[in-house]
Amino acid sequence: MSQFLDKLDKAPGVPVLVGVALVVLNFIVRLVLYFVVPPGEPVSFFLFLLTDANLLLHLGIAISVIGLLVGDVL
Repeated sequence: MSQFLDKLDKAPGVPVLVGVALVVLNFIVRLVLYFVVPPGEPVSFFLFLLTDANLLLHLGIAISVIGLLVGDVL
């Protein structure tokens, strides 16, 4: 953990940028799947996580907030 925090101390904005990238990736995935998968068609569990559950969106926001909190402490 100490090595991770030492690396994070050199670039404290990286977790926030990763979080923003995940949020943008969630938007792109949802947009692509909107045109590929017809509405009303049952989807697999993996596609459910990416579309209806917004997995990437939630991960991106959580990583960004944790990155902000850890960046302030360092």
